[in-house]
Amino acid sequence: MLLSLNRMGPGRFGLYAIGILVAAFLLLPIVFIAALSFGSSRWLAFPPPGWTLQWYEEFFADSRWIDAILVSIRVGAAVMAASILLGLPASFALVRGRFRGRELLRAFFIGPMIVPLIILAIALYGLFLHIGLNGTFIGFVAGHLVIALPFSIICISNALESFDESIEKAAIICGATPAQAIWRITLPSIRMGIFAGALFSFLASWDEVVVGIFMASPDMQTLPVRMWNTLRNDLSPVIAAVSTLLILVTIAILAVVMLVQKKRAR
Repeated sequence: MLLSLNRMGPGRFGLYAIGILVAAFLLLPIVFIAALSFGSSRWLAFPPPGWTLQWYEEFFADSRWIDAILVSIRVGAAVMAASILLGLPASFALVRGRFRGRELLRAFFIGPMIVPLIILAIALYGLFLHIGLNGTFIGFVAGHLVIALPFSIICISNALESFDESIEKAAIICGATPAQAIWRITLPSIRMGIFAGALFSFLASWDEVVVGIFMASPDMQTLPVRMWNTLRNDLSPVIAAVSTLLILVTIAILAVVMLVQKKRAR
């Protein structure tokens, strides 16, 4: 170990040091949150005076938290499906279409990633309040879909641009219809782009809080909205427990993605 450090030049040593500092800056808050979730203090006090599982027990015993999780899963699944169903034809039009205004249409689809979320939330709130969708499942899905659809279109469009269209044309020459060629050749070839678009769409909905605050009602709240309301009213360590569970879920999803990529590489 010491020999390798001696052989390391000052420039590389500085890069390693900066990398370690950046990693610590990003990871230490997560470690603190995880520690607070097991602390025995009624308040978010660090270091914890003792250790307990009380806050996890309170979380799983409170039906309001469970309901919020179920709402987030339902909304996220619906947003994921809708973003793929809409993102596929939109991506084909943007990549293969030859019509005037295509780049303007692309900018329109990507716009929600540029516009501040608070502006989108206020605009959607005013529209949905007028048509009676505030506080409804459809309203949540529609609001989150505006944010998630750009991720789906970007992922699928990138996969389509890297796909060799001559393979699809060869299938058509061999007797397949254009629809059969797309279904049997193109879609399986870009499945990782579709998978990435679905994953990012779900995560965009799962983590969204700004639009969710405007869409929420006393009977329908997603998990981030429930966390926000709890933070405003009570700084309970249950929030730290929920945050730790969300981090574990995210790590599990990333692990699944890495396994899928490794299988594909083989």
